This record gives sequence, structure tokens and C-alpha cells, in this order.
Amino acid sequence: MTGLTHFDDSGAAHMVDVSDKDVTDRIATASGRVIMEPATLALVLQGTAKKGDVLGIARLAGIMAAKKTADLIPLCHPLPITKVALDLDTDEARNSVVITAAVKTSGQTGVEMEALTAVSVAALTVYDMLKAVDRAMQITDIKVDLKDGGKSGRYEAT
Repeated sequence: MTGLTHFDDSGAAHMVDVSDKDVTDRIATASGRVIMEPATLALVLQGTAKKGDVLGIARLAGIMAAKKTADLIPLCHPLPITKVALDLDTDEARNSVVITAAVKTSGQTGVEMEALTAVSVAALTVYDMLKAVDRAMQITDIKVDLKDGGKSGRYEAT
């Protein structure tokens, strides 16, 4: 299974051995969006959603999720995360909440999965907090925007 590091020579899934890799500073950023009805976004902007501070609670959920990534994704390594930052911004032109996450570590493997997990869980939290008024919300565009550090170097989405 050429190029797929989570499979051994016989095709069985396994956790990649990173013990021979150098410890380096690593960062990853990811982003995503929750699209909603204009009236739903108005609740977020006014801070009047029934369940409370949608963006603040989603930010905390994303941070907590980044720290639990190895518990959720079977072949991820538990990492000593040194920073998780989430920004949740409203985009009135597109009736959405835009979520960005930045995760840092000094370790032997990258933190892309942690950044993606942070964005995903923050988006799910936005949905959960607003679903009573808008079940048609869409979680979209979750992707890695930047990965830096380690042997493979820098990646930036175009």
C-alpha cells in the first residue's frame, strides 16, 4: 500500500513508529464553516441563543477536543500540545460562523489531526447549540490550511 503510512506491508492498519524522528517545533492550522439561516446568525450576533454564549462555548469545546484527538482517532499519537487557539468569527455576507484553529507542539509528529478535530468539534458545538431553531445548518469546508515543522516541511493550502 505505497504511500499510506498507517498500513503495514500486508495491508493491516498500524500506528506509525515515530521513535526515530527528531523532536521539532510543529504547527498546524485548520478552518471550517457553519452555514445557517440569517435569523440564526442574528441570535449568535446578539448573544441571545437559548443555550448561551455559542461562540465561547464552541471555542472551549474545540480546545478540549484538540487535547483528546488521540482518544478519538485510533491511530493518532498522543501529543504534548503546547498551544491551542480557536477563533470563531461571524460572516454576515455568507450567514455563517467561520472557525479557525491553530495547534502547536514540540514533538516527533505533526498536529494536523488536532487542528482538524478542534475545528470539527467546535462546528458540531455550534450546531448543537443552535439546532433548536435551525436544523438545516451545514458544516462545510473543513480543511488543513497550514502545516509546518518536521521532515516533510511546510504545507500551505492554496
